[in-house]
Amino acid sequence: MTGNENPKKKKRRLIRIIGSLLSLAVLTYIAIMLISGRGLSLSWLTGLFPDREPAEMADEFHFEVGRDRVFAYLGDSLAAAGTLGVQVLDIGGGETLRDPFRMSKPAISALNGRAIAFDIGGSAVRVFDKSRTVSTIETHGAIVSASINRNGWFCVCTLGSGGYKGVATVYNDKGNVVYNVSLSSGYILSAELSPDNGSLAVLNLTGNGSRITFYHGLSSESADNAYDFPGGLIVDIWYPPDGDLVAVTTESLITVSKNGVGGELYAFHGRRLGAYAFEDDFFALHLLDYGVGYRGQLVTLAPDGKLLGVLATDRELVSVSSCGGYLAILRNDGPGLFSAELEECPISAERVPTTGASLILSLGDGAALAAGDHSAAVIRADASEELPEDDAQ
Repeated sequence: MTGNENPKKKKRRLIRIIGSLLSLAVLTYIAIMLISGRGLSLSWLTGLFPDREPAEMADEFHFEVGRDRVFAYLGDSLAAAGTLGVQVLDIGGGETLRDPFRMSKPAISALNGRAIAFDIGGSAVRVFDKSRTVSTIETHGAIVSASINRNGWFCVCTLGSGGYKGVATVYNDKGNVVYNVSLSSGYILSAELSPDNGSLAVLNLTGNGSRITFYHGLSSESADNAYDFPGGLIVDIWYPPDGDLVAVTTESLITVSKNGVGGELYAFHGRRLGAYAFEDDFFALHLLDYGVGYRGQLVTLAPDGKLLGVLATDRELVSVSSCGGYLAILRNDGPGLFSAELEECPISAERVPTTGASLILSLGDGAALAAGDHSAAVIRADASEELPEDDAQ
């Protein structure tokens, strides 16, 4: 009977129409992604369904990225870069991203869930999160270093040409070039973007030491301020979430204001700098005695330079990493976990063996990844261990 359709039939037909339209939309999306070569991401679709219970962290992670593997922690995922490209695994060990490409000397850096992988001396750069590649870049000059800030903006430093000794190029979180500066007065070692994307600090060598040059506003190639460190070498620079730039030198830990004024946080004259780690809550430095093998000390410092902890060392320290208030170290005889005050955390006896590990990555929450070219095993602080009664009081 026209115009008088059964309500139940009408409802079923409406559901079928909606289902058909949704299926058509999904198929169209998949076709566009495959044709454009941008890859497939259904994160919008998974967002329609309730989140599953968080997966437990796996005991071992199996990455297939070739040799010379390096790692980064994305908060709820682990990223690896190697000679065959990059790969991301969730904390349960399941693959969420694979991007194959060639690198000769892979390097990686990550912050706030996004990572940058690059080929030192080569031209390949990838910026990615746990599920998609955000930017694919081929540089004109050989890559010296690269960094990423808390907002996903990143900077790539390359060797220059035509009289220039280095170029620092800034990209926004979409992978678009927003600024570049070329230096003719000294080789660029690295560059860091401020957390607000408003300033670039460039570290370069000069004829008599090191210099940090500041470019505020990212609008002119003319420097606004510079800090010179004559007769010494600045090894690395880092922007904390708040405050001035931090620099580690071969003889001290210093801060440098945006006006180019430096201040000493901690000096270690007469000792040799080994490994080091920067963290939002503390800094860690491995300081060695000259001419006495591996003898020295591990020190941790608060952001204001206050000494938090000191630990004597007499064994080779292969790797150091900090995250989430924990410091992970890899000695030549095995790994260890420490608090910011360098109180050692007992490690569970059931941990996976870490033989063959060449680096360590702190994952926070009392866990760390001890990894090499053939294994990547998780070590954990033993939660069952309790303080002695006298210490607990």
